[in-house]
Amino acid sequence: MSSTESQPDFAIEVPPEKRPRHIAIIMDGNGRWAQLQDLPRIRGHQQGATQVRLVTEECCRLGIEQLTLYCLSSENWKRPQEELGFLMFLLSQYMIEERQTMVENNIRLKIIGSRERIPTDVQQEMDISLELTAKNTGTTLCLAINYGGRAEIVDAVRRICSEVQDGSMATDDIDEQLVSDRLYTAGMTDPDLLIRTAGEMRISNYLLWQISYAEMWVTEKMWPEFCEADLMRAIVDFSKRRRRFGGLDKE
Repeated sequence: MSSTESQPDFAIEVPPEKRPRHIAIIMDGNGRWAQLQDLPRIRGHQQGATQVRLVTEECCRLGIEQLTLYCLSSENWKRPQEELGFLMFLLSQYMIEERQTMVENNIRLKIIGSRERIPTDVQQEMDISLELTAKNTGTTLCLAINYGGRAEIVDAVRRICSEVQDGSMATDDIDEQLVSDRLYTAGMTDPDLLIRTAGEMRISNYLLWQISYAEMWVTEKMWPEFCEADLMRAIVDFSKRRRRFGGLDKE
C-alpha cells in the first residue's frame, strides 16, 4: 500500500493502457475533517460532495471507464438521525444539481445497494438521473448507496438458489462468472484500483467479491481534502505495479 506521502514524478506520463480501467474509492473522513476544524459534521459531508464532482470530472478527463464511490454503507444507519437526514438531502441535491453536468460530460450513472430506507423523494430523483444518463457512453459513475458487500453476496446466493429450485439452472452451472452476473455490479468490470482516504487499513464491507485482485492505495488525507493531484498520484503508483494475478512475471 502507498500513501500520498511518497511524491511521484508528475513528469512521468501514464499512457492509457497503464491506467486503471475501474477505480473504486472508499471516501472516508468527512466527519473527522469537519471536527478538526471545529465545524459541524455536516460541513464535512458538504465538502465531500464537492470533491466527488472534482474527482469524477478528472476521471472523465483521463478516460477512466468507471468510478465507483462508497457513498453510504448499510452500517451507516447507526449514525444520528439528524446526520442521516442531511445525507439524504445532500444525495437528493446532488442528483438534481449534477444531472445536467452528467449529461453534458457523457457520464452514465449507476447506483448499487438496497433501496430500503431511502426516502421515496430521493429515490425519484435517483431514477430521473438514471434514466437521463442511461444511454451515455463515457465514464460510468457508480454510487454505492445503502450498500454492503456481504448483503450483496447473500442476495446473489438467494437468486441462484431460486433459479436452481425452479429448474432454470443446475448446480453444475454455478461458476465464478455466474455468481458475478448475479451481483449488483453485473456487467461491470472489477475494480483495478481501490483507493481509501483517511488512512484506514480496511475495506469495510466494500465490493468484497469484486476487489479480489484490486491494487490498494491508502492516503492519510481525508476525503474533503482529496483532490485531482492525489488521484494522479494513485494512478502513477498503480502504473508502476506488477499485476501478476497469481502468476509469474514475464521474462
